[in-house]
Amino acid sequence: MTTSERNTRTDQQAPFNWQRNCRFELLIDGTTFFPRILQLIEQAKDSIDIELYLVESGKATAKVVAALTAAAERGVVVRCLFDANGSADFDAGERDTLRQAGINLRFYNPITLLSGVRNLHRDHRKLLLFDRRIACIGGLGFTDNFCEPEADSDSDEPAQSSWHEQMLIVKGDIVEDWQHLFEQSWQQASKPQRRVLDSPPQKHASIPLPEPGPGLGRVTFSASRNNRDLLQSLISRTRQAKSRIWIATPYFVPPRSLLRALITAARRGIDVRLQVCGNFTDLPPVRYAGQIYYAALLRAGVRIYEYQPRFLHLKSALIDQWVSLGSCNFDHWTLHWNLEANQNALDPELAKSVQHSFEQDFSQSNELTLHQWKLLPPRYRLEIWFWGRIKKLADLFLSFY
Repeated sequence: MTTSERNTRTDQQAPFNWQRNCRFELLIDGTTFFPRILQLIEQAKDSIDIELYLVESGKATAKVVAALTAAAERGVVVRCLFDANGSADFDAGERDTLRQAGINLRFYNPITLLSGVRNLHRDHRKLLLFDRRIACIGGLGFTDNFCEPEADSDSDEPAQSSWHEQMLIVKGDIVEDWQHLFEQSWQQASKPQRRVLDSPPQKHASIPLPEPGPGLGRVTFSASRNNRDLLQSLISRTRQAKSRIWIATPYFVPPRSLLRALITAARRGIDVRLQVCGNFTDLPPVRYAGQIYYAALLRAGVRIYEYQPRFLHLKSALIDQWVSLGSCNFDHWTLHWNLEANQNALDPELAKSVQHSFEQDFSQSNELTLHQWKLLPPRYRLEIWFWGRIKKLADLFLSFY
């Protein structure tokens, strides 16, 4: 079977199995992971494959363009797959620079007037692959918000990026699974509807969960509405949790199945915590829409933490020792329209690192209480009511597509 045949095989939406020799390294914030990514680009010898949603011209992207151009000039095969909508602010001159260096540049699902609602289908994955042996997964975008430190301030603390984010460096045989996922997106880029939106929903048996152990990992993904392995794995773990369910997301507008699972878990005594953004957010209406669920969650015993220092953009879950980290916000809209991908793991050391990250963020957050929630001013309650109704209309819209 040729590589092309493998990449377009009919089981392209089947879930991946657990791998046992994974190695993980958690990196927090762009001031830490962005220099590392530039270093990996500089060290690549054979191939670099990048799949991203958000790409905007600026200081950070200029560094990436220079590094990728230099890699191509020394003989590295470079492929970049950027979402056509998310990269709308990626300068045409920089695009030409990449192409002139021999870099293969594609844009996922270009927006056209004739595509109608299909324009809503986006590639939201964040994946970087180096020499088919190193993968970087998380919530990264090539923008200054993610990658560049904020302007100098009066603080004595080291400067941080304005968006709080995580990236995970992954090594081992599992990188081939990430490579296979990239190849699927690469082949689907210009006409994704034929293989994603127009294909019938596929149901697969759930992947058995092994006992936690060093190096255990699995690639989990969603392919728009036709594959829900990513969501199903989270709900399954939530229902079977024994001690804790900690979830970080910037946009908490969950599907009903996840909302019910969280409330049920809290009622049976599980330590359920939501880490969400505070007043720093890029989409205030989405924040208001999600807050319509807060009263029910707080009454059930769910603890809600609003992160204060910066915009929290993390997409991670820690359930007992099970970790899920990647591009997915676990919201209804994302799971219906987008390509998403997360790294699942049962590696105790990674679980410790993710736990420490959560604890650091909890300490820099305001924990909401039901009493505080009942004291919200009427104007704020009106915002929640209005955007909550818009969210319900969006759910109704999704039921037709």
